[in-house]
Amino acid sequence: MKKYLFVLVVTAVMAAGAVSLTLTKETLSLYEKDPSDWSIVQDGAWGCMQYRPEYKTFAFWFGAMYLEPCTDYTLIYYPDQDPAIPDWHWGAGLICLGEGTTDGDGRIHICGTPDTGDLPKAYDWNSGAKIWLVLSSDVDCDNQVMTAWNPTEYLFEGDLITFDDWDD
Repeated sequence: MKKYLFVLVVTAVMAAGAVSLTLTKETLSLYEKDPSDWSIVQDGAWGCMQYRPEYKTFAFWFGAMYLEPCTDYTLIYYPDQDPAIPDWHWGAGLICLGEGTTDGDGRIHICGTPDTGDLPKAYDWNSGAKIWLVLSSDVDCDNQVMTAWNPTEYLFEGDLITFDDWDD
């Protein structure tokens, strides 16, 4: 019986290790940027997101610091679209990934597994997805649009990412 239990445990550990090897993680940095030239603000707020570039949902963990204390923020995918499209609204088609409130020191942690489908979306002009942290009061997640623009209060992507949804 002990031998059977040992083989079962070893098999389970090996299977878990194989799954974790195939589910790689990527890292994306987000920065406070100067909207006049989009340069990174030295000693400004910043964040880091780890995510799986391929999975059945967009699994991520995000943490940031030096933000406005006790403030609601939303992590979003922000697509760029053709402004010539009728009824176009800046940020149209964005996807809210998660939200949270900063602590008294301006730190926040957001994690989730939203079902986004592939990123970037086909309607996005970019070759990759933009991930931003914005004030929750500036985004309408239900209608998938930005409602205000306060870029000095946001964190912007350091790079574009791609995500392959296994179910799509």
